[in-house]
Amino acid sequence: MIPEIKTILYASDLGEGSKPAFIMAAKEAFKHDAKIVFLNVIEPVSHATEAMLENYMADKDMKNMRQQGIAKIQELMEQRIQQFSDQYLEGRIPMQHKPVTRIESGPAAEMIIKIAEEVSADLIVMGTRTRTHTGLGRFFVGSTAQSVMQLTTIPILVVPLSEA
Repeated sequence: MIPEIKTILYASDLGEGSKPAFIMAAKEAFKHDAKIVFLNVIEPVSHATEAMLENYMADKDMKNMRQQGIAKIQELMEQRIQQFSDQYLEGRIPMQHKPVTRIESGPAAEMIIKIAEEVSADLIVMGTRTRTHTGLGRFFVGSTAQSVMQLTTIPILVVPLSEA
């Protein structure tokens, strides 16, 4: 039996070079009439950094700064969806399901798997950047993508990204 793809988790660091992975997730969503959950994971700061910030900023200021940062990420995610629609869907059928955006905090690979399971994702789409151009380097995948591949049973589509 061919597995049905109803939900796609697209995980992104929101770098400019990550757009090809979003395009691939959208293509798969069109093919399968699937919904996309667009995930960005914020890595937690180290305890040392947190302690240092606490010495220089009031609790209220830190919360405000965090909320502003999350709002900026949310805005960037919405812009990415709109840019895709403007660039690739002009005059065509719109996406069947508007992508749902999520911002989570924690270790990236763990959170990607957790959210994929939570939303019952049938496919995870993520990009990876090759940090080296040597023959051996081409066999390795980025550390987050590698970790997700090793720790989940959900199929993964890994898209090579540019360094942009």
